[in-house]
Amino acid sequence: MHNTKMPVWTDRKILSEFMSVDELTELGTGDVAYIKPIKARDLKEMFPDVPPLHDNMTLYALLNADGTPILLADSREAAVANAFEADLQMASLH
Repeated sequence: MHNTKMPVWTDRKILSEFMSVDELTELGTGDVAYIKPIKARDLKEMFPDVPPLHDNMTLYALLNADGTPILLADSREAAVANAFEADLQMASLH
């Protein structure tokens, strides 16, 4: 059942009637990005070539709409600046 407090277009079941999984996955790719703070100890999965860092160090990953990593920065401001230079629309994470 659809949550009446949410727009209809946020319901995956309804969306799947109009778009394929591949189309949904590619939605916003190359145009929309988000920034995610990430601890150095969790980087290897996203960035396999990252050199050893202090485990508690917080870095900022700029990610494509589909979650593909674009870059890693030492500050949120640097990640935002890169997104701006690449003409990416920023999405907010909750």
